[in-house]
Amino acid sequence: MTYGGTLSFLRRRYTRDIADADIVVSGIPFDMATSNRPGARLGPRAIRAASTGLAELDAYPFGFDPFEHLAVADYGDCFIDYGHPAEAVGRIEAHCAALLDHGVLTVTFGGDHFVTYPMLRAHAARYGPLSLIHFDAHPDTWPDEDGRLDHGSMFLRALREGIIDPHASVQIGIRTHNEQDFGFAVLGAPWVHRNGPAAVLEVVRERVGDRRAYLTFDIDCLDPAFAPGTGTPVAGGLTTAQALEIVRGLASVEVVGMDVVEVAPAYDVSEITALAAATIAHDFICTRAVRAGVPVTPLGRT
Repeated sequence: MTYGGTLSFLRRRYTRDIADADIVVSGIPFDMATSNRPGARLGPRAIRAASTGLAELDAYPFGFDPFEHLAVADYGDCFIDYGHPAEAVGRIEAHCAALLDHGVLTVTFGGDHFVTYPMLRAHAARYGPLSLIHFDAHPDTWPDEDGRLDHGSMFLRALREGIIDPHASVQIGIRTHNEQDFGFAVLGAPWVHRNGPAAVLEVVRERVGDRRAYLTFDIDCLDPAFAPGTGTPVAGGLTTAQALEIVRGLASVEVVGMDVVEVAPAYDVSEITALAAATIAHDFICTRAVRAGVPVTPLGRT
């Protein structure tokens, strides 16, 4: 039943035995670095609950069941002791590194956007400096002079640590001001509206090329009409349809990890934010099946 049973992501088995997994889903329920409305620590639970309907039929518009081709496990959540926030970075990085030791691709649910920073550190330790494909309303490259836990500065920190290459990276949907772009290709939301998803994908493929990339999707990239359940909403964002079309076009890119963050269900309406996040992750998983050679057989015109 879509309305009952265990609420794992896409009805995948909860397990810590991931020796044979291709993709491992996990949650990072941390929101102590948020600058506005809290509550993203409840995001992983909401995204899992919203995903159940997506597991009922073959994937649209791909026309296949991705789980016939990929072994996907739900690992549960990273444990973070709220009483010791200073330990969060180490705990998240160790959690991610333990998954990567099994050679899997990680799909992770935040939590606020700061959680991407320790996950990038874990991925870069394994793969070297990464391209970043970053969906967001905010560039998250504001100054970070004292190493604070801040979901608005961690990509500048990652850049300075050499774990991401801004000149091979793209930021999509940005609509808040920053004085510098730090070498990123910044595709503001107005540009995306004028030029469309195909133009976005052209820039992504040109910038990233055959490099390994990490995909991070802050749900506030979407306009508040489509994602009200988030901590720092900004008007003028992407539609869910635009975002999904871009994500579905990433099959040619070698993405070694991805996350969806900043879902704060206390501010959601009819679970539309959680559903958008679940669908983004679901469709990304389908692109990995396409990349592995599974043919797309859409019904009708898509």
